[in-house]
Amino acid sequence: MTKRYILLTILMTIAMSLFAAKKRNVVQVEQAPQQVVDDNKRTIKRKVAIGRFSNETQYGKGIFYDKANDPMGKQALDILSSKLAASEKFILLERNDLDALLKEMSAEKGEETKSNTISADYLIIGSITQYGRKNVGENGVFTNKKTQIVEATVSIRLVDVSTGLIIYSDEGKGSAEMVAKSTMGVGGYAGFDATLSDKAISAAISQLVDNIIAKCTDKPWRSYILSYESDDAMIIGGGASQGLIIGDTFAVKEKGKKIKNPQTGVMIELPGKKVADIEVIATGGETPESEYCIVSLKNGSINKENLSNYYIEETK
Repeated sequence: MTKRYILLTILMTIAMSLFAAKKRNVVQVEQAPQQVVDDNKRTIKRKVAIGRFSNETQYGKGIFYDKANDPMGKQALDILSSKLAASEKFILLERNDLDALLKEMSAEKGEETKSNTISADYLIIGSITQYGRKNVGENGVFTNKKTQIVEATVSIRLVDVSTGLIIYSDEGKGSAEMVAKSTMGVGGYAGFDATLSDKAISAAISQLVDNIIAKCTDKPWRSYILSYESDDAMIIGGGASQGLIIGDTFAVKEKGKKIKNPQTGVMIELPGKKVADIEVIATGGETPESEYCIVSLKNGSINKENLSNYYIEETK
């Protein structure tokens, strides 16, 4: 009887181990602070240019490594793009490298170019700064366990195009693991799972997305006067894809004086002065980068000879 009991116990142990031997993926994600969002409040979508997303680690950099086509960098860029698009708060304008980003900033700063170009509101530059993988094994009398772990660190910089200043810089860390067990030689065995890289990078980026959204939407939406035909026919940048509709009203502000901060050497633009209100009477354009609104002057006055001295701002 005792032998049968021992045999039955061993068989039950093996059965339970085999059931647990199935592979399972575990993704560890540090939860970002929850933010209270007013779903009833309409938000004008910001135009965000996603620039280069580089791989600053040594992983995957062999003798034939091509920096312009780094798979990990492209992977991280795609993950960030999909997460920002899912928030439905942005118009995404991808840029392939830093030179294009600097050109974007130069276009925004140039007075002549600004009056004829609808550029991004914010630029995002990112990099994978740490990446590693390891295997951890545990051997028992009847069971063996192998754990594959991938860890990644992603760094993000968010640049305000209108000032050229970095308004948010942070890094997120993420990890993913896969566990395989076997009992008395029976169970799951697995080579390296390439999807763990996706999950680790995605987990790292997830920590940063909420802060990116908060920083981009915290500042009032801003645009510029592109053309002035009359008080009832002015054209400003922005359109329907950003959420602008007929009847929307905005403030027209005259740029504040620029002063130099002696501590940092950075030029600071003082708050602008409101000089008029405008109302959207029509929208047009075929793409997010070429969209525009036709607006009429509700009150106040504008000097049409000096349009570059004004900007349009959302009233909250």
